Amino acid sequence: MEASEVPRAVAAAMSIASSCGLTTDDALVLHDSNKLTLRLLPCDVLARVAPVAQQVAQFEVELAQRLAESGCPVAALDPRVEPRVHERDGFVVTLWTYYEPVTPREVSPADYADALARLHAGMRTLDVPAPRFTDRVEQAQQLLANRDRTPALADADRELLGDTLRSLRRVIGERGGAEQLLHGEPHPGNVLTTKNGLLFIDLETCCRGPVAFDLAHAPEEVSEHCPGVDQDVLRACRILVLAMITTWRWDRGDQLPNGRRLRTEWLGRIRAALDRGFVQDEGSG
Repeated sequence: MEASEVPRAVAAAMSIASSCGLTTDDALVLHDSNKLTLRLLPCDVLARVAPVAQQVAQFEVELAQRLAESGCPVAALDPRVEPRVHERDGFVVTLWTYYEPVTPREVSPADYADALARLHAGMRTLDVPAPRFTDRVEQAQQLLANRDRTPALADADRELLGDTLRSLRRVIGERGGAEQLLHGEPHPGNVLTTKNGLLFIDLETCCRGPVAFDLAHAPEEVSEHCPGVDQDVLRACRILVLAMITTWRWDRGDQLPNGRRLRTEWLGRIRAALDRGFVQDEGSG
């Protein structure tokens, strides 16, 4: 979120929490990216705040409710207030349960895989409209095509990313197998370690696709506890995801800390994958 918007976003969240009967005297910023995540005190509620034009909060709230009712390992909305999207001063705010982190923070790959499998099992029972994973790929392709938004990206690197996105999108679409509702970005940053076990957050990225697309966001050791996954498809998904997140780092408006360093580092990792021959063997032509 733009720095100039943060004070207004915090004020909107505190005002909404107070109007819901929660005592709110202070706000701690826990995360700041496309949306602001706050811990409101002393009521101890987690507030997620986003500009009205950049949010899918209603989808996230409804999906979280249905998954929680199915016993899936997802973070819950705060039970003290009505489960809905609040709007104030150009922002949308949702209020969630705050989970005190537990130690140790290290998550075992087996526990990670088990939690993700339970999430996927619950998602398979839901019939909700959601974009396909290829829509996410197309967003990255559109960003690559927009030189005004990616002015620092060299032509050779632009071609590398474009070819990788195009070829692996096709490979996964043809070979990925059955598709279902997915988290979309179940990386470690979207997994909470709580006294209730592992819980997934940030459901706004949900999409439909093969399970391997979700596994590609998790640490590689996690997939070792997921029998039956096509390893070639999983490798293709890992490279595809890397190409997508690398592309987003070249957006001149990207605010990820260390984004400039990471985008160069990740280009090197993509080239290393190409040098191993996987993309040429599996996805070129």
